[in-house]
Amino acid sequence: MSGSCVRQLLLISSSKVHGYQYLEFVANDINVLLRKNNVSTILFIPYALKDYDSYLNTVQEPFAKIGYKVEGIHQSRDPINAVQKAEAIFIGGGNTFRLLKTLYDNELIDVIRKRVLNDGVPYLGSSAGTNVATRSIHTTNDMPITYPPTFDALKLVPFNINPHYVDPDPTSVHKGETRQERILQYLEMPHAGPVLGIREGSWLEIKGCKAMLRGVHMARLFVPGEEPKEYESGSDLSFLLDDKVCNCKNKNN
Repeated sequence: MSGSCVRQLLLISSSKVHGYQYLEFVANDINVLLRKNNVSTILFIPYALKDYDSYLNTVQEPFAKIGYKVEGIHQSRDPINAVQKAEAIFIGGGNTFRLLKTLYDNELIDVIRKRVLNDGVPYLGSSAGTNVATRSIHTTNDMPITYPPTFDALKLVPFNINPHYVDPDPTSVHKGETRQERILQYLEMPHAGPVLGIREGSWLEIKGCKAMLRGVHMARLFVPGEEPKEYESGSDLSFLLDDKVCNCKNKNN
């Protein structure tokens, strides 16, 4: 891709947060993004769960409250054409392995990538939908219940995200591996790159080459060879977008 980047993403840690209805905590930012792009209908991709119709019903209600119609990609005889005509795309949570495999099975990886990176179609991702927006699904929390042809994902951003990031509980007697330990093990691999651990109630807003952390919690950044670092909500994380996909380059990094 050449020229300026037109991607518009909201990469959300979770659609469900204690004390809020489904996506309620991020509804204002969603509304701003969709209104700016004159969106009236959102294409929902429910592949992370088995029951597509039930999942679609869950999603339609909160979007209807803020004035948007939601259509399920499974309702179309031609999923590729549905993406090509989409005004906005939302991929929700569930099992990341199931989701990615189904995206590959339906030959949707390249067409979604083109619509978002070339055409500027707004992309909303939550949990598994956030995982597949990144370089790969290596840092998902999900069990590998099925096997996609590759762990490579949509690559809308050049780094990985760990949604639902949780901190170790110093009062717990559980001696299993912490989320941080698992991410550090990933960083030992030669193919590893940065991983942003996003806690529930927070999200990453990406506009072109600009990335801002939003929400109520800090995020923890893991970079190979470096100590993990915390970033407050409102932090500029645009340096994570240094890549050739959208000709983004942070001269200070």
